Amino acid sequence: MKNILVAIFGLFFSSISFAQMPFYATNINFNDNVIDVRSKGAVGDSITLDTKAFQKAIDACTNSGGGVVRVPAGKYHIGTIILKNNVTLSLDFGAHLLGSQNFDDYRHDLKVAREEANSMCLIYAEDASNITIEGLGVIDGRGTPEAFPKWGEGKGKSRKRLPRPRLVRFENCNQVKLSGVTFKRPAFWGVHIVDGTNIHIDGITIRFAGNNVNNDGLDIDGCQNVRIENCDIESGDDGICLKSSLNPCRNYVIRNNIVKSHTSPLKFGTSSAGGFIDIDVSNNYFYDCPMGGIKLELVDGGKMENINISRITMKNVGSPLFIRLGNRGRIYENFTEQIQDADAKPEGAPIGSVKNIRITDLVAEVVIPPVQAGHSSNPNGYTDRQRAQAGPIMIAGIPGHYIENVVLENIEISYPGLGTKEDAKRVVAEDVARYPEQYFFGILPSWGAYIRHAKNVTFKNVKMTTREADKREMIIVDDVDNFINQ
Repeated sequence: MKNILVAIFGLFFSSISFAQMPFYATNINFNDNVIDVRSKGAVGDSITLDTKAFQKAIDACTNSGGGVVRVPAGKYHIGTIILKNNVTLSLDFGAHLLGSQNFDDYRHDLKVAREEANSMCLIYAEDASNITIEGLGVIDGRGTPEAFPKWGEGKGKSRKRLPRPRLVRFENCNQVKLSGVTFKRPAFWGVHIVDGTNIHIDGITIRFAGNNVNNDGLDIDGCQNVRIENCDIESGDDGICLKSSLNPCRNYVIRNNIVKSHTSPLKFGTSSAGGFIDIDVSNNYFYDCPMGGIKLELVDGGKMENINISRITMKNVGSPLFIRLGNRGRIYENFTEQIQDADAKPEGAPIGSVKNIRITDLVAEVVIPPVQAGHSSNPNGYTDRQRAQAGPIMIAGIPGHYIENVVLENIEISYPGLGTKEDAKRVVAEDVARYPEQYFFGILPSWGAYIRHAKNVTFKNVKMTTREADKREMIIVDDVDNFINQ
């Protein structure tokens, strides 16, 4: 019976052809209508506020049926600008868009996204088609913590979270392309695209690490027909983050990217009501990611299915793979704050499902991250949090709701080891509704893989080793139906 299930499962995956997923690139040529921002009064001296000149150039392009807004070399100090239909914002080499550090230079009356949001951003578009940001220039938000602090006055729960602008926010747009440009120093998230279709992000550079907090690279929420390729990303939070606070993320190709992340180079979630369907991730390099590698999280309902991940190399990362089905149950309407308490309760959305995930040809080196020193009885001096961040593969549903049909094939992972006999006795909490971060579960009782509440999980040619001795078991399965380790 087991062999029959594996054969059927293999046939299912062999029938999926992600390379043939539809993608519709913008192909309209506007080169005969080019408007230089200087012709509308832009100065580019880093001091003069050029917002109005940029907006005049954009409006002139869209009013004449479409065109290119050219930004020559210079340092253009701007607040919020709004891209419109059939406009390409093209930055010459040496062109720098410098986000204003004056709160009042940002629009506060724009549509507010459903989750973790305020209306402020540097470049905005809503209900627009055929919009592009391209070129060899730089978009620098200058969102330092001195200019845009996260917290207001007060202490503890009395403190208020302060609004901070994103770099780019597109709402309900079709035919979007980002190409070539370098994005730097957002005050909050970097590039946030919500409910879009036919999105192509190609060859951009992101430099967000070491700036403010919550500096995600790409947050793509509820979009369909998306291609992310050839990008070089250094993020202060998640690198490439798929969200689905309402609509599903469907038909994605994510390939040939290099990602450094403080939190996760590739993450599905946490918002997941719409789900993640037909996603292909291939030939990516993830490095220096202390809080983990690949995180596939479905905790607010929805479906996660038909996920194919292959040809991944990870160097100097925390826990390499975290697949989580939970029941936070968040409904993203008038959302105000994340809650990460261990005693969190489900918030009302129905429990979703996770199935049909295939991960192949992955090599990873897991390390204990050099976070702030603390106190621990571990003889090597690491804190419990440090060691938990360097945990095993974790595949975890919740009682009565199983993760189904997962294949890991041709996997090679090196772990640090150092687990003790006491670690091997640890009891792992269910944390059904808690924010899904793997290290919140603490140091796990196995060093290679911990699998719980799952069905039809296959390891084929999965090689796991430790660089130091470890007293824990290599693999623990708990409430798992049909686990095969070949």
